[in-house]
Amino acid sequence: MTMNARLRSLRGPLQCLFGALILASPAVAAPRPLALEDYARMQAIAEPACSPDGRWVTYTVQSVDTEADEQRSRVWMVGMEGGEPLPLTAPERSAYAPRFSPDGRYVSFLATQGNEDKAQLFLLDRRGGEAQALAGIAGSIHDYAWSPDGRRLVLSIARDPQEGAAHGKAPAPIVIDALHFKEDRVGYLGEADRPQLYLYDLAARRLDALTTDRRWKDELPVFAPDGGAIAYISGHGDPDRTRKREIYLIEPRPGAEPRRVAEFFEPNTLALHFTPDGRGLVYTEGLEPRLEAYIEDKLALIDLGTRRSLTLATGLDRPLDLPAMLSSASLVAMVEDDGSQIAVKVPLAGGPVERLTEPKRVVSGLCAGAGRIAAVVSTDSSPPEIYALEAAGRLRKLSAHNDALMSELALGAVEDMSFASRDGTIIHGMIVKPPDYRPGQAYPTILWIHGGPNGGDAHRLSFDNYSPELDRQWFAAHGYVALAVNYRGSSGRGAAFARAIAADWGDKEVADLRAAVDYAVHAGIADPKRLGIGGWSYGGILTDYTIASDPRFKAAIAGAGSADQIGMYGSDEYLEQYNAELGPPWRATDRWLRVSYPFFHADRIHTPTLFMGGERDFNVPIGGGEQMYAALRTLGVPARLVIYPGQFHVFTRPSYIRDRLQRYLDWYDRHL
Repeated sequence: MTMNARLRSLRGPLQCLFGALILASPAVAAPRPLALEDYARMQAIAEPACSPDGRWVTYTVQSVDTEADEQRSRVWMVGMEGGEPLPLTAPERSAYAPRFSPDGRYVSFLATQGNEDKAQLFLLDRRGGEAQALAGIAGSIHDYAWSPDGRRLVLSIARDPQEGAAHGKAPAPIVIDALHFKEDRVGYLGEADRPQLYLYDLAARRLDALTTDRRWKDELPVFAPDGGAIAYISGHGDPDRTRKREIYLIEPRPGAEPRRVAEFFEPNTLALHFTPDGRGLVYTEGLEPRLEAYIEDKLALIDLGTRRSLTLATGLDRPLDLPAMLSSASLVAMVEDDGSQIAVKVPLAGGPVERLTEPKRVVSGLCAGAGRIAAVVSTDSSPPEIYALEAAGRLRKLSAHNDALMSELALGAVEDMSFASRDGTIIHGMIVKPPDYRPGQAYPTILWIHGGPNGGDAHRLSFDNYSPELDRQWFAAHGYVALAVNYRGSSGRGAAFARAIAADWGDKEVADLRAAVDYAVHAGIADPKRLGIGGWSYGGILTDYTIASDPRFKAAIAGAGSADQIGMYGSDEYLEQYNAELGPPWRATDRWLRVSYPFFHADRIHTPTLFMGGERDFNVPIGGGEQMYAALRTLGVPARLVIYPGQFHVFTRPSYIRDRLQRYLDWYDRHL
């Protein structure tokens, strides 16, 4: 019996059983605070993909296997009109990147099993049967796309670094010849890590190379609507230094020569789509290298006939992300906007955008098919689920993976705050209060700082494993007020706000954070004698900056942070940004010393601090925390260092994620 048939055969008895349980269940228990055990029940929703006829949506659901101590994602499908969502993949594998074939007959996806890193490409026939792996594909698949006739796939594949090595032999040396030579989760980057394009013929089960020059990284391929060409993104100059990428067109046949059609500054998130009429390409473009770290991605359209590019939504002083084509006249995209992320409709002929969703929520994924739109949407009190986005911005819920858990929980109330910083700049943020908060009472308060600095805190309840919003709810559940501040450098307040800290880290952001604490103390919400501070990534970096500037804090947690920024040069993955924004240390020594002041003035710090990080983090290496830990221990300041074996910048092992949360709480409880 096939998987789908088994599901159909079980559905009736299960519905009867659930109905009997509901009738027999006792009164619903009163909502309770968030508990550590709840993290094993949370399910993260992402990657919506709409069928070409607009009738179905596939998406991924990441959940926790507590016995295996792993996170795994499965592909699910739900009808756009509603109905019961169905899992399409087995729980033993971790599946992602779902796509529909052009005729809607197949759902394809990438999947890994166990601890293996290399993903296989699977096809699931929706008429029945088990998913089948495509044979004859070696290497690591980065991305893929269907041909319009459904007979072929184009794949972006990086070669296996140990290709051809005999079993049991030592790994081959990693030969590096690029400025960007390391990356979190991937490791050191050599020639083998530069993906090339391949064509896979489904009938013949044959893989043919399409691009073969391993000096370049060829990615994000997409077929033209008539199947006569493939567009992709590469960089045949020196993209590590110039931060420029290029769009190429190539015929879908071995031996074809690519031709360049556009050049642009690399954005934070790459995107590439043909317009439905095949006459143009929509892509994301970024800022000049000096400002690349401050997200202001724009959408552009190139006319393939004239080779002229048009920047879309020029009047919108906000970053645009993850576009999906609606028609030859418009697309939908996501816009970060002052604590929200909204869906907008963008006309391809130019002109203003049309807002599709309301503020105080976050749209984190979009797809479109036959003019219909599906979205992943979250609010302060509801985690992401799949919704149909209909006329007049109406959202109709299609999935309910987290409803049972949420019905049990009492979350902290989230309130907006606005205040003036040191120089009069108006800063926005949010206050998260305990579920049993009593007005007029001052609470121990934790300033929990988002990473980035790009991005920002928003009205969402994300269930991924890198969620400052969820961390704040954890603190609120245990009696703390938590502050979220979109300091200068954050996205969603316009280009000038984001760029304000360029080459001047640890100054304006710290002023904004200190002003937030002043606001909460003056309002009678925060107890000035029980103040804590912390964060992860740039939030950990800003923790170091702030405790070196402000002695009020009685406890600090610097997760995946750094303070001796000179020591990070060549140690982390941001070498290109440092060269472009600060200049190399031997040319701009004074500037590098200024942005490293928490380390070189560590004797100003008296706050007990917990330093944490992943052993294999290449984003902000654990050395950044080790240096500050060593400095504070040398100075006799209470400090502790916790290193999580095998973990990257974003943790993947569920037991470590829970352990980190408990350590957060223990540290603040001890010192506050």
